[in-house]
Amino acid sequence: MTIVSATLRPCVQPLADPTWKFARATVPRLDGWVLVLEDDSGVQGLGYAHAIAAITGSGDTVRAALEFLLPQLVGRDPAALRQIMSEVDARLAFSNSARAAVDMALHDLLARQLNVPLHVLLGGAVRTSVIQARILAIKPPLDMAANAARLAEQGYRQLKLKLSGDSALDVARVAEVRAAAGAGVTLTLDPNQSYGVKQMMSAFARMEQYDIALIEQPLPASDWAGMKLLTDTLPVAIEADESAGTLDDVLALVSGRMVDVINLKVTKLGGLRKFLAAVQICETGNVTCRVGATFGPALLQSVALQAAACIGSLPHGCELAEHLHLRDDPFTPLPVIDGDMALPTGAGCGVGYV
Repeated sequence: MTIVSATLRPCVQPLADPTWKFARATVPRLDGWVLVLEDDSGVQGLGYAHAIAAITGSGDTVRAALEFLLPQLVGRDPAALRQIMSEVDARLAFSNSARAAVDMALHDLLARQLNVPLHVLLGGAVRTSVIQARILAIKPPLDMAANAARLAEQGYRQLKLKLSGDSALDVARVAEVRAAAGAGVTLTLDPNQSYGVKQMMSAFARMEQYDIALIEQPLPASDWAGMKLLTDTLPVAIEADESAGTLDDVLALVSGRMVDVINLKVTKLGGLRKFLAAVQICETGNVTCRVGATFGPALLQSVALQAAACIGSLPHGCELAEHLHLRDDPFTPLPVIDGDMALPTGAGCGVGYV
């Protein structure tokens, strides 16, 4: 079966909270792209290109990269996925988000052709559901606490606080969220590179009493020595996110035991094949994997969920429920019940256009 068409469809999603903010940007909406591959029997495979200017590039940049690639996909057999993606990597110097969209769509199309769930192509699921952590965007402490209480009431057992780099204010945020969420909720922190080493050590000394499980990327992405110092010094798991942008990065971080946890994302690494390679590197080096937040519709979350279900150990909650605060999702709902997201059934990634 060969691909006879490759088309792009815009996927514009306003956030329910237009003031949603993390340390580097405010994100009022997402301007992503859905890639639809169709074979000569009418079977379709879907992929999603993530587009946030502060993270993966603008929507126009991602679109241009995909439009460059699309003619090279028509006439190809998706079963030659490895060869096709090798060519994509060679021809496209940047834009991992565009690469990821092609990789997702090829995997989804092949799985639907074979009438198997996507996770079968990835080695097979070892769990039927994945615990989810929800993100608290940067706001005044009492506002973050109110959001934490609401999410805890909905059944989420793990929450992640975005921090700003203002130590005093961030400590207050942690204190208020802990009081509102209660002792039974696991808290993690994400400063998004907004701290320095000594500042993080000092701030954590004041935050430690609130029972923090993990700190994600507190330092600039290039400060690997600082990340290792925090890993070796602080009594809390240190996680790399922005520092782990490529497979080479993941290998170096694991080889040097510079962090305890690595945040893996299909869009960040450029597709499912590289995602699984990163998982294997982490598992071989005894570094924990976690599947972090990649904003996008239920399509993207379902693909990431299928991949997460194949990871041997997931001690920390994944962040695949953030699509629930995005509006105008054109895909089949992907619900979360009592903080857990069940693996969809059916062929392919498990969701389609509504």
